[in-house]
Amino acid sequence: MPNVRVAGAELHYERAGSGEPLLAIQGMSGTHMSWGSPFRSLLEQHFDCIVFDNRGIGLSPRITEPFTIAEMAADSAQLLDALEVESAHVLGISMGGMIAQELALAHPERLRSLTIGCSYCGGPGSQLMDPADFQGLAEAMASGSQDRVFRAMYELNLSPAFRTEEDRYAEFTAMAEALPVAQRTVQLQLQAITGHDTSARLPGLATPTLVVHGTVDRVLGYPNGPLIAALIPGARLEPLEDVGHMFWWEQPEGAAELVREHALASA
Repeated sequence: MPNVRVAGAELHYERAGSGEPLLAIQGMSGTHMSWGSPFRSLLEQHFDCIVFDNRGIGLSPRITEPFTIAEMAADSAQLLDALEVESAHVLGISMGGMIAQELALAHPERLRSLTIGCSYCGGPGSQLMDPADFQGLAEAMASGSQDRVFRAMYELNLSPAFRTEEDRYAEFTAMAEALPVAQRTVQLQLQAITGHDTSARLPGLATPTLVVHGTVDRVLGYPNGPLIAALIPGARLEPLEDVGHMFWWEQPEGAAELVREHALASA
């Protein structure tokens, strides 16, 4: 698939499937491959599914200048423009959920429905990663050992129950190795995340919203899910018991069905 030029950057995207359009927005360090084939294939059975690499990541050209979550939301809106999609269902996970919040607030007419997964809104009561976990990840990244980085990310993103089957680590590393990400871009993404705060504006959101969050999420703790759902009028919270941050990786069938059901209910 080609790249498209938006105001702030150039974005690589892929589009497949049939049905109503669905824009899927990935999180920090995530690429179009981070959705995993099982989940993405299930979405494509029901939607005209658009996945893409955020600015500076994956197959989108590298960048060096700082950016904000709101600017990445503008990228998403302009991607829809370039693809001549007037409105779409929007799925955003982790940082992508933050981007989706800003997109819904800035362009509510572009969203048919909104699904926010394992995300964060900033403000009182919100939680970023536990400092000890963050320190462990930073040390792994500073070590120069790719395997140590992958192992740290695997343990943070996926639940203990899911990790009991060791062959799943090979699947995770295969995804990570297939499309390496630039550490500088990840640092810029982290900088954007720390500046994100939609908490005071979410009560003005009228888009039909589903909030999905694993109860053992170690990246953006579970309390973030109920907080976001409480701030958005009419939002529905779907807790996933004993599931980690990458819920779509752990439960692709269930996660895809949640997105599908919410989209149908919002039609």
